Amino acid sequence: MRLQVILNILGVLLALFSTSLLPPLALSLIYSDNTTAAFLVAYLVTLATGLACYLPTRRQGRDLRLRDGFLIVVLFWTVLASFGALPLFLSNNPAMSLTDAFFESMSGLTTTGATVLVGIDDLPISIRYYRQQLQWLGGMGIVVLAVAVMPMLGIGGMQLYRAETPGPIKNSKLTPRITETAKALWYIYLGLTVACAIGYWLAGMTVFDAIGHSFSTVSIGGFSTHDASIGFFDSPLIAAIASLFMIAAGINFALHFLALRQRNFLVYLQDTEVRVFLGLLLFVTVLTCGVLWWTNTFSDTTTTLWHGVFQVISIGTTTGFTTSGFHWWPSLLPVLLIMMSGIGGCAGSTAGGVKVIRMILLYKQGRREINQLIHPSAFFPIKLGGKPVPDNVINAIWGFFALYIFSYLVLSLAMTATGADPLTAFSAVTACLNNLGPGLGSVAKNYATIDPAGKWILSGAMLMGRLELFTLLVLLTPAFWRS
Repeated sequence: MRLQVILNILGVLLALFSTSLLPPLALSLIYSDNTTAAFLVAYLVTLATGLACYLPTRRQGRDLRLRDGFLIVVLFWTVLASFGALPLFLSNNPAMSLTDAFFESMSGLTTTGATVLVGIDDLPISIRYYRQQLQWLGGMGIVVLAVAVMPMLGIGGMQLYRAETPGPIKNSKLTPRITETAKALWYIYLGLTVACAIGYWLAGMTVFDAIGHSFSTVSIGGFSTHDASIGFFDSPLIAAIASLFMIAAGINFALHFLALRQRNFLVYLQDTEVRVFLGLLLFVTVLTCGVLWWTNTFSDTTTTLWHGVFQVISIGTTTGFTTSGFHWWPSLLPVLLIMMSGIGGCAGSTAGGVKVIRMILLYKQGRREINQLIHPSAFFPIKLGGKPVPDNVINAIWGFFALYIFSYLVLSLAMTATGADPLTAFSAVTACLNNLGPGLGSVAKNYATIDPAGKWILSGAMLMGRLELFTLLVLLTPAFWRS
């Protein structure tokens, strides 16, 4: 473990992150919203800490092993969330405890969208913007952004990229060099953000709301500049635009890259994971709208379709936007939707959850086991896209799924120990572990009433979900720390 190299890289990343505090600082100066001191102090402290880590170690060698990459990623997300909480903690409006500020910051950076804030419409404009920006930075991963510029500093980035990128297959690259890969991902990410913001603006949002919601839509974050979320605008057109970009952000970004490079949009339909992802959304949408129509939940068919389609896409992609809320919907719908978030979007997207590709392979493995019982001597390879999947990938997915279930149970029990009722405890863990945001029970609208100990537990769940368990849990093994 090369601690000086780790400190060096951490310092660079913190210094880069400090620049993200400048836009909200500028807004606070322009609008005189009394948050200038909070953002200025946070900027100076973050920059000074980054330089303090970087300057003494700048002459160190830059060789980085995969094990170092895991530690840097986990350290950076926890440290970044801590420094990201500074403006929220130092600001007088909102007046937040350290626990609440850290929870909000972690929720933003992990694109979870769970909030402890009430009265968002009345918050200073700089704070409202800052929350949205946190999600945008966390969407594709601040580490991937950093490796795009790290070669200028002589720092290799492949180890960081493999440790941070979500999905079961982490060795594939879109381009021969990791720098070009990171740039390709960010160009697509930025392009989707700009297109989404323009779409929102043309649909009737203000420029501020359009930019803020484009940040949280493309990042699949779910934060809003209004308490009522997307429901504030009461617009089917805005809901349709949000749905389109949530689906786009829930698809593997590598497919966006290939589709643009080959100028062939049939690439999406040729991908098994995308077909299953879209098919699942369609099936649950039909079921949801059918139940809403049968129970006369809304006054007319058009309203039923609008809310039903939007809410399924929002929850299914783990975004967490709401129009009318889904916790009060009848029959099985609230539980169905929140369980749907456990699957999430495609690998290589900004969505949370287990990922569709893992569920496909688990299903195929289950079928193989059944066939093997019937024909013990036969060989049944598991294929994806016509190609056999190596057994080590299948074993890794089984390991991930086992850890996911175990972590879910332990975190849920820990939440009940803080005094949360079972419905709130289990839905809060589901929402945070899958980076969804809204849950059921007392966390249907916000997490303000959760015990402080519960907020720390859920912050850990958000981090586990963002880094997909292994990256974080590997640090807890004794073997990791042996030289």
